[in-house]
Amino acid sequence: MGSEYFINSQELENKVRDLLPSQGGAGAGFDLSASTQIIPIIDLTESAEGSNVRQDLQTAFSFDGLTNFNIVTATNTVLVNNTGYYKYIATCGIFNAQGLVELNLFDGVTSKTLVQFLLNQFTGNIIREFEGIVYLKAGESLRGTCASVNANDYLNVSVRQIADINGNLTNP
Repeated sequence: MGSEYFINSQELENKVRDLLPSQGGAGAGFDLSASTQIIPIIDLTESAEGSNVRQDLQTAFSFDGLTNFNIVTATNTVLVNNTGYYKYIATCGIFNAQGLVELNLFDGVTSKTLVQFLLNQFTGNIIREFEGIVYLKAGESLRGTCASVNANDYLNVSVRQIADINGNLTNP
């Protein structure tokens, strides 16, 4: 049998009132207590939120949720311009020529480089795979470009929304 202790902390009580209004947050005072007895905790958060898919599985690509781009032009190509969180997986190739492959974030005025590969010699090759997650606010976009003198150079990007702007996960 464990021992029980009472905790007097206004900060903890305020946090409980904020997180659990039905447990006393509406007015009446209450006491917090701690125990030396071990009590197992079962996390039902995912089920309570309406999802039974693990969070890591919710970032999976699916046939319906996948948008793929094969960029072979020096012009910035808009990959995504909707708000939310997006996962991307990309492959680029620059072959025996001067070339630049880039992913950037754009807010309508300023561009910020996210990933960039540059080959400034006429010999050699660059072949790279990379991935990441970006957050886009209203007016922002994820763009890609492939500036090269070789017609075989490419930037191939697959993009999928994994959560809306508020962080609510999107199933594949």
